[in-house]
Order: sequence, then C-alpha cells, then structure tokens
Amino acid sequence: MPSTASSSTTSSADRRGRARQFARGLARYFVVGGLAAIIDIGLFMLLAKHLAMPYLRVAVASFVVATLANYWLSIRFVFVSGQRFRRRWEIALVFAVSLVGLAFNAAMLWICVELWRFDLLLAKLTATGAVFFWNFLARRVLIFGALQR
Repeated sequence: MPSTASSSTTSSADRRGRARQFARGLARYFVVGGLAAIIDIGLFMLLAKHLAMPYLRVAVASFVVATLANYWLSIRFVFVSGQRFRRRWEIALVFAVSLVGLAFNAAMLWICVELWRFDLLLAKLTATGAVFFWNFLARRVLIFGALQR
C-alpha cells in the first residue's frame, strides 16, 4: 500500500518550488521592468520637460520604445519565449497587453498632471509604478506562462 506521506510531502515541496520560481521571476521582471522604466521615464522627461513636447504624445512614444526593450529583456531573462505561441503571435500579444497598460498609464498620467497637479516626473513615476504589476501578471498568465529557471 503506497504511503500518503510521501505524496503530500512532494506536493508541498512542489508548491514551495513553484512559489520560489514565481518569486525569482518577479524579481527578474522587477530588474527588467526597472531598466525599461529608466528608458521610458528618461525619454519622457527629455522630450516632455526639456523639449516641451506634449506630454501625452510623448508618453505614447516613450512607452512603445520601453515596451520593445522590455520584451527583448523579458524573453532573455524572465519568460520562456515561444512555449505557448509562435513568435509573431507572442509579439502581437505583448503589444495587446501593453496597449491596455498604455491606456492605464496615459489615464494615470492625465489624472496626476491635470487633476492632482503633480510635477511631470512624479506623475510619470506614479503611472509607471501602477502599470508594472499589470504588465508582469498579464504577460505571465496570458502570454508566456513559464518563467526562466
């Protein structure tokens, strides 16, 4: 008769292993997201604040450039690319998820600047921070599934 202790121990060890893998993936995505945020915020501040371009238009452009950098870094260091979808679909899904993030980012930016009268940098930091978790969870659940080991 098989022992139930070993199966429950294995199940518990599997859950702990998955939790550790998720935490490592989130930590890696935090670094990747941080690098993409530096690109996004740096380009945004250069164009919107220093060159006085319209901040919502600039937000779209800087977000797209940062999304490209984030995708490339994510498939190198965070997620397993090509596991669930062909590369073409994967990129399309990343941009679809990013469009939702962009809409949320622009809305938060507008609220922070126009309603709450935040400085552009503080508004951009607030919007970027809010969108970070959407991007990680949506990419993990909807697109990539597996995390790098």
